[in-house]
Amino acid sequence: MLSSDESGLTRASELLSGGGLVAFPTETVYGLGCDARNDLAVAHIFEAKRRPHFNPLIVHLDSKETAQSYVNWTDAAERLAEAFWPGPLTLVLPVREGSGVSSLVTANLPTLAVRVPKHPIAVALLQKFGGPVAAPSANLSGKISPTNAPHVASGLKGRIDAIVEGGACGVGVESTILGLKNVPTLLRPGGIPQEAIEAALGEPIALHQPGDALTAPGQMSSHYAPSAPLRQNVTDIRPGEILLGFGPVLGATLNLSEAGDLGEAAANLFLHLHELDTLATGTIAVSPIPNHGLGRAINDRLARAAKPRP
Repeated sequence: MLSSDESGLTRASELLSGGGLVAFPTETVYGLGCDARNDLAVAHIFEAKRRPHFNPLIVHLDSKETAQSYVNWTDAAERLAEAFWPGPLTLVLPVREGSGVSSLVTANLPTLAVRVPKHPIAVALLQKFGGPVAAPSANLSGKISPTNAPHVASGLKGRIDAIVEGGACGVGVESTILGLKNVPTLLRPGGIPQEAIEAALGEPIALHQPGDALTAPGQMSSHYAPSAPLRQNVTDIRPGEILLGFGPVLGATLNLSEAGDLGEAAANLFLHLHELDTLATGTIAVSPIPNHGLGRAINDRLARAAKPRP
């Protein structure tokens, strides 16, 4: 475990430069980072996470200007970056020729997912490293995403080189992913609500449909899953189930937000799922979540968690 002070971040940067894997906090969840230009390091991320190689990675960068050197920029990208960067929004754009990014990062697609995170530790590490960091969530593929360092250690112990300690993540769900190759398309709901993106663009956006080709991280049908089965939109608890509540419900083992606040619920989602997964002997039942704003991201993660395991 590395501290987030100067010496800790220097060591983390050295590990990245040497082809190592370093987990670090972002405002969404902990990411598992490597040098995005190093084929072997990227391959080790897929190996450590047991992640399918057809599932592309997000590249984290320290500024909008740095991002522009890796992708072909557009007017829509400029508006969105001005509105939401640094922050939990990933833009998928045509990869710039000669970018140097490993083809394993893009899964051989002609596009690259880029993000400028807001978390001060992530920003400091990116600036110290001085290059593109490919960083999916720091967990085994398909499992619950990590929102603190112990979650990372529990899932990836012995598989990675270091973890930068940074406390709990504030947003708690992954970034929103927006495709900008053609028509602006919501590829994955996340920390920036759809309504806010449409307001920034001044127009509705298209939605990724089930069955469409996988073009971004977080689109696999079964994902973010606890070991225990999960059931959504529950208003009646069955024998043997434990309840993850939302709002003023009775009998909840844990509650995402007793006040019905979607921001609080998003921040608590993976934390509570980790805890309930250690308690459940049967199914985790989840109260209904309103399907607007951050509720779309929460329901997306729960729906994928509830899918039958491949």
